[in-house]
Amino acid sequence: MAGHKAFRALSRSSAHRQALLRNLVSDLIKHESISTTYEKAKEAQPIAEEMITLGKRGTDASRRRLEQFLYVPEENVPRVLNVLAPRYKLREGGYTRVLRIEPLKTDQAESAILEFVDGPRDMRFALTAKTIARSKKEGKELSEITLLNVKKITQFRANGEKELEAQVKKFEERL
Repeated sequence: MAGHKAFRALSRSSAHRQALLRNLVSDLIKHESISTTYEKAKEAQPIAEEMITLGKRGTDASRRRLEQFLYVPEENVPRVLNVLAPRYKLREGGYTRVLRIEPLKTDQAESAILEFVDGPRDMRFALTAKTIARSKKEGKELSEITLLNVKKITQFRANGEKELEAQVKKFEERL
């Protein structure tokens, strides 16, 4: 197709766009969750997934590729290889999630949170635990959506049910 772009330009030159995406992915690996605009998050998501896939391969070539791409490789490459790759060894893909949020400022573009799934800062995990705690307090049955979310968040987590119960107890104490 003539004139078709495979990526968003993000109103930047090619070098600036590449530096921006490298920075976003490096920060995501370091913090496991970042807030940015929706468009930037959608562009950084496949690159972050590729970095995890390289980490799962564990070859010298994949390690060199990680070192080439990520900023601060002495921090981020071991984190990919020793923390993130083992966490996702059973997953075939879908290591990240983009959640739309309200713009952080009134005159800002649509914002989003880009995060790793099944991590310590997993937003869906926390929201599901809070929903379960509220339902228990009110004496209500769990909805189908909540039960589906429980299945999703515990499916690939080691000790997922125990972690969810602990998180629910924390929320029950706060309510």
